[in-house]
Amino acid sequence: MKLNLIGTAIVVLASLADAARAAEIAERKTLTLDGAQRAIAAAVAQAHKNHAGGVIAVVDDGGNLMALERVDGTFAAGANISIGKARTAALFQKPTRVFEEIIAKGRTAMVALNDFTPLQGGVPITIDGQIVGAVGVSGAASAQQDEELAMTAAAAVSGAPTPVTYFDSSRVSAAFEKGAVLFNQGESYMVHASRREKPGMAEIHTKDADIVYVLDGSATLVTGGTAVNAKATEPDELRSAEIAGGETRQLKKGDVMIVPAGVPHWFKDVSNPFPYYVVKAR
Repeated sequence: MKLNLIGTAIVVLASLADAARAAEIAERKTLTLDGAQRAIAAAVAQAHKNHAGGVIAVVDDGGNLMALERVDGTFAAGANISIGKARTAALFQKPTRVFEEIIAKGRTAMVALNDFTPLQGGVPITIDGQIVGAVGVSGAASAQQDEELAMTAAAAVSGAPTPVTYFDSSRVSAAFEKGAVLFNQGESYMVHASRREKPGMAEIHTKDADIVYVLDGSATLVTGGTAVNAKATEPDELRSAEIAGGETRQLKKGDVMIVPAGVPHWFKDVSNPFPYYVVKAR
């Protein structure tokens, strides 16, 4: 009987020791080469949809490069920049946009940190709550598009749904100051923070309808008619110097205008400035 009790006690103690050792070792997720290549493929496909360039770099959680691809036409220096963004996102475990905003607010001493590229376009890759690596993108049409491509790549690995996109008021105001694309991630819509200071070319978007909301100022808009000597400037986009015929409207603050795909339209005259919000629906 005593021997049985001793044997049982030994088994229990051994089990407790094994449990203690197991508790000291956390399960660790790792990013595979297949996962890194899948992330790059998703970003490249998105870049092609956007008719944009870009260099996409994927690193593991230690900031070590796993995969890199440069879309044709992207400037060569984008490779080093994209790697730097990816490493920063992985090692500091935050999107690089966070650091760019911090530095813009005055904490410039951060730029002295090693392996630190505080430029928008680096995004961590997270699986089951663990950061397993990061994606960095450089050379797309804008810093915002760099980040959107990186987010697309990261989502392809994590399996997470497409994240909600948020633009705070300062970024929206900055976009309207120069006229910029706020959102273009290859969806069936795009969002533009548009601004005009003088008349423009006549335009035809063969696949996109423009939903226009005037924020301020006034404009003379001609729609329909015939775009004189229209020429293709890029896929599904035509431009000309003017429109013959058509219908003329005066747009003012608060007006909404919907121009269907394929309809010529021309801002013949505008106030300076003329900011307007555009949703392009495809």
